[in-house]
Order: sequence, then C-alpha cells, then structure tokens
Amino acid sequence: MKTGFVGLGAMGLPMARNLHRAGLLAGVSNRTPTKAEQLAAETGCAAAGSPEDLAAMCEAVVICVSADADVLAVTDALAAAGKPGLLVLDCSTVSSETAKQADRRMRESGGRFLDCPVSGGTEGAQRGTLSIMVGGEPDDVAAAGPILQAMGGSITHMGPVGAGQATKATNQIMVAGINQAVTEALAFGQAQGLPTDRLIGALEKGAAGNWFLSHRGPTMVRGEYPLGFKVDLHAKDLRICRAMGDALGVRLPMVEMTLIHYSRLLDEGSVDEDISALFRLKSDMFSGQNNQKKD
Repeated sequence: MKTGFVGLGAMGLPMARNLHRAGLLAGVSNRTPTKAEQLAAETGCAAAGSPEDLAAMCEAVVICVSADADVLAVTDALAAAGKPGLLVLDCSTVSSETAKQADRRMRESGGRFLDCPVSGGTEGAQRGTLSIMVGGEPDDVAAAGPILQAMGGSITHMGPVGAGQATKATNQIMVAGINQAVTEALAFGQAQGLPTDRLIGALEKGAAGNWFLSHRGPTMVRGEYPLGFKVDLHAKDLRICRAMGDALGVRLPMVEMTLIHYSRLLDEGSVDEDISALFRLKSDMFSGQNNQKKD
C-alpha cells in the first residue's frame, strides 16, 4: 500500500523512516517544506507540496501533528482530494471528539479514517517499537496492518473511531502519575543522602520498577533531561484529559496537579526539555532542609 506521511517532527520523522524501511513510503508533506525535501532526498520518495498532492499519489496517509486544529485542517485537505477509499491513519494525540469529526469528514469524501495515537517516546519512534492504540472499523484496521506494524511493536484495536484517543488519554494520565511518583521519590531519596545510582538499581528490581525509573532516573539525578516527551506536549495532552473529565462532571486531581507543575516548568523555560525535568521542582522542595543541615 503506497503510504504518505504528514508531519515530520520529533516523532513523525523516525516513523516515516520506518515506513521507508518497510518499502511503504511513497511521499511526504510537512508544514516546513525543507523537512519534506530533505527526507525525500534521503529516501527517494516524493516531496508533496500539499496534503492534497500527497493524497493523489498514495493509497494511505499517516498524520502526526501537534494539535486538534492541525489534524482537522490536514484531514480537510486530504478529503478535498476526493480520492475514494483513501485510508487516513492519525497518529497525533487529540480529543476523541476531534477523531470522530475527522472520521465524518473523510467518510463524506469517500475515504476511511483510523485514530492511531502512539506511546513510547522518540526512542520507540526510532526503533519502530511504539505502542499503537487504534480506533476504527475492523476492516480498515486490517488493511492498515502492514503500516502499523512498520511503526509499532504493539498494535491494539480498542473499538470504534475515538476509542484510540480515549485510550491515549488514559495513558497520559498514567504517565503523569508515574512522572510525579518517580521524580518525588528520587528527590526524597536524594535528600536522605542515599547514593542515587544504587537507589535506582534497588528500586527498579522490585514492585516500584517501571520504564520511566529505569530510562529517565539515571539522567534526571544528573540534572540532565534529554528529550523524549516535551513538557508542553504532555501539558497539551493533559488539557485534553481535563476536558474529557469535565464532560463527565469529574475533576482529575493528578491531571490538575501535573498541569500546575508543568506551568511552572514552562515559565522557567523548559519548553524543549523532557517531562523528567519535573525532578527539578521536586528537588527544590528539599532545598530548605538541605540548607538547614549545612547550618
């Protein structure tokens, strides 16, 4: 299936490269044309001037952009091409309602739509091991199988369109909780005077062990926050979770607390840092206690 890709950011670029390695990538399009041109030169695929042009040369198109409005704008452009049977796979993180709107617009033009948000960070995107949560019709999911398998190590069909994004929202709440727990616990352990390298080694072998502790713990305790998942993007996702909770008449304490903390990080200039930068705020809680010890 000739596949196009729209959105060559930190996640999209390696995902598109994995499609190329699988022999599926026919063309790419990006808001900044030079990125598309560079990848086209690297892979031999076409650099399309617009999503409409991309649709004309492809049977399927993967979208990976930042915001709900961007997803709808790209979907409208693909729908405008009027190509019957065009299969659109949206790997962005947006609201379930946005996914349903995009699906309606594609169906009206004779196309098909799947919401396919991903988890696994830039490492997973590079390695092709992303966890992909899919919403859509079973026949469309089956047709998209080779495309999804080229980008992910785990593909789960969650239900109709919108179910993928609802699953991703659940994931993002859990990620917030893990980030809060790991950064706070390591800051606490550090304040106890424990050797953090041995602390991480001890904790990751027991019930507290998790991916974030093992992969982000060693860097955060060194004051390093290499980009895996941007603070501002997780904040955007949590605002989606907040809106979904509001629709149910529920306020989500973990979401609210993490949004407050992320706001502080962004005010400090952490726009391009990983969410593990939360460790800085947690460490600051103990700064007064450390100063008292010195006195």
